[in-house]
Amino acid sequence: MLCLSLNQGEYMTIGENVVVQLDHVTGDRCRLVIHAPKEVPILRGEVLERNGGQRPECVYNGHRYHKKELIWNRSKAQALAAMRRLLEEMDGANSDVQALRRQLNHMFPPADGGADDFPQTTQFSNG
Repeated sequence: MLCLSLNQGEYMTIGENVVVQLDHVTGDRCRLVIHAPKEVPILRGEVLERNGGQRPECVYNGHRYHKKELIWNRSKAQALAAMRRLLEEMDGANSDVQALRRQLNHMFPPADGGADDFPQTTQFSNG
């Protein structure tokens, strides 16, 4: 089985006359645009199974992994800066404070230019 990742607007072709394009992603759903000849049947899996069709063996159940996006905004940047300031004020010799600082820097690497240098989204993978 081939597994592809597409960004919004990207497409893939299947054979010479089928094109699948990723229109947009909202939350954990995406909208695909499929251009295919009319004689090529296209059915949602739930419709196929409801009408007595068999689920293809190559279709896996559930998510293999799920990426969550944290939308970065000014308020989150300010909260991160406040956490960094508090850690600076705490006793740096304390191993718990050092561990927390390492974890925070691993999750959100410090930017040289300040809060505005952070990306608009940060992805976390739990798989």
